[in-house]
Amino acid sequence: MNLIIEKNIYLENKETKGFLADVFYKDTEEKLPLIIFVHGYKGYKDWGAWNLMAEKFAEAGFFFVKFNFSHNGTTTDDPYNFGDLEAFGHNNYSKELSDLDVVIDHFSKDARVDDEKIVLIGHSRGGGISIIKTFEDERINGLITLASVDTLDRFPKEEALENWKKNGVYYALNGRTQQEMPHYYQFYENYEQNVHRFDVERATEMAKAHMLIIHGTDDDAVEVKQAEHLHILHPNSELFLIENANHTFGAKEPWTDTDLPKDLNTVTEKCINFIKEKLK
Repeated sequence: MNLIIEKNIYLENKETKGFLADVFYKDTEEKLPLIIFVHGYKGYKDWGAWNLMAEKFAEAGFFFVKFNFSHNGTTTDDPYNFGDLEAFGHNNYSKELSDLDVVIDHFSKDARVDDEKIVLIGHSRGGGISIIKTFEDERINGLITLASVDTLDRFPKEEALENWKKNGVYYALNGRTQQEMPHYYQFYENYEQNVHRFDVERATEMAKAHMLIIHGTDDDAVEVKQAEHLHILHPNSELFLIENANHTFGAKEPWTDTDLPKDLNTVTEKCINFIKEKLK
């Protein structure tokens, strides 16, 4: 059966700005469960091995969507590079949740989609965003977190926070591209104004969807204890730890191999089996 891939579909968000999405699915008359992948901090839809992962989900019988947040620093003309650092600096959690809402609205109405089977898969910070969205949106039946944070309060503290407020901006080095990536103080202000909405712990406890928590034991970006904490908060969730796996489950940018890295392949197979079992 043919695999259909549609790249760089333009989506408009009046609250933020336009951004791009990709879809992967099998050519079939059957309505397919909708799987939406939510990238993390300094991430984007075409990073590393995400395309190979998307193909594997599509081959398993899912309508798989991945997208770029409108303010992730890429542009609609060039989705592969951080060409708009000004947009990156003006990103915040409200914008990301708004973009995710646009994605769900758009693709849940697609004629090829079974809108009663919607699953979010969030990586890293995208996991935190996906948890909040799942709590807020009853359309979502399944939630999978990959190396997810257990809080969105990941800001500078004390003197560093005061300096950020005084200067209006702080910069984080992107180790891969060597770009100094700005974060404007509005990011923290937006968090403080919506601190209850952005409470990942509360959202985890309250979320009604089937939940799978996946984490590598050698994650140096988000400690494995954050996955264990999410599991405690949502006792009906399933915790799946991958021994010696890192934050990206063996993937890196660029990924030139034609196969998924071993750990990410394990992740993908686990996700597929979980969704098929829970969304019968």
